[in-house]
Amino acid sequence: MLKVEKLDAWYDTSHVVQGLSFEVRTGEIVTLMGRNGAGKTTTLKTLMGLISRPGGSVTFDGQEILTQPAHKRYHLGLAYVPEDRRIVPGLTVRENLRLGLIAGKDVKHEATRIEEIAKTFPRLAERMDQEGTSMSGGEQQMLAIARAMMSKPRMILLDEPSEGIMPVLVDEMFELFARMKSEGTTILLVEQNVERALNVSDRAYILDQGQIVHEGDARALLADKDIQDKYCAV
Repeated sequence: MLKVEKLDAWYDTSHVVQGLSFEVRTGEIVTLMGRNGAGKTTTLKTLMGLISRPGGSVTFDGQEILTQPAHKRYHLGLAYVPEDRRIVPGLTVRENLRLGLIAGKDVKHEATRIEEIAKTFPRLAERMDQEGTSMSGGEQQMLAIARAMMSKPRMILLDEPSEGIMPVLVDEMFELFARMKSEGTTILLVEQNVERALNVSDRAYILDQGQIVHEGDARALLADKDIQDKYCAV
């Protein structure tokens, strides 16, 4: 589904992502791992069209998208949940969810989509008229994911979804990821909680200083303590 070849990305003169090549197949959960500053978040932003100086090639379903603006990538079925969530202050949960369809093709099905999302996220169903930013961090993260899911993306990019969230909500979140996969959503995940991520993933790539230094089956990487100690410590 997603094929990345020799991807480069810069912040000013800093060459953050250096020649990355990897793929995500339809129906997979693939995790990008690595220490802080390895280039994981920059990779996701580049894939979504949020970095101004990319190089290389990114194809989505065989179509080159690296030169496409972010909204066109969204229309192709690519969604992104940033680490900072970006819940809009002053808007209710329902209103934040509606933002997920503003640029979409299914605005007329808004009520149906919100009803479907409410079934998937019972916590949000109880808080539809509550201001989004007044909820806990974990509930806001669920709202950010739910908002991305409003457009029924074929693939979703998730950046550190468990960051700063209480364990009980982390459990719910990773159960949700497994369920999303079973329902046909492909996921590219950046996550510092290595054990959790690998337990739901099919494969993983390890980044170090902007380059892929190791890749493999998620279960094999989960069992390899040396690799985790070397590359995945915070």
